[in-house]
Amino acid sequence: MTTSKPQEAGPDVSAELARLRDSIDNIDAAVVHMLAERFKCTQQVGHLKAAHQLPPADPSREAHQIARLRRLAESAKLDPAFAEKLLNFIIAEVIRHHERIADDAGGGPAGTTDTTGTTDSAGTTAAAGTSD
Repeated sequence: MTTSKPQEAGPDVSAELARLRDSIDNIDAAVVHMLAERFKCTQQVGHLKAAHQLPPADPSREAHQIARLRRLAESAKLDPAFAEKLLNFIIAEVIRHHERIADDAGGGPAGTTDTTGTTDSAGTTAAAGTSD
């Protein structure tokens, strides 16, 4: 078996890689900040739901949001299946937060926990999806 030594990139390639990686780092930072803002809003939704004894999950809204996100992904040339997986991951976390808020507020009505989610081999629950 022959092992080849990786080629050294020229200064132009190294500069372009650095420029692109800086852009990626900036985008990653923006994504984190956007998610933080989103979760601030969903926490408020969770408190409102708990105060009015509404269930943590809203399957109708979840289905609407997934369809909307898939359309957005398609128009942005992003794999809709990937976008749906990402949204389901976020939704599962939002529902978990809403359940905790409801428990802290006195439990809410019996049977309000969403049972439409599935658990993958890593033990991660993916809900049918809600974005609020």
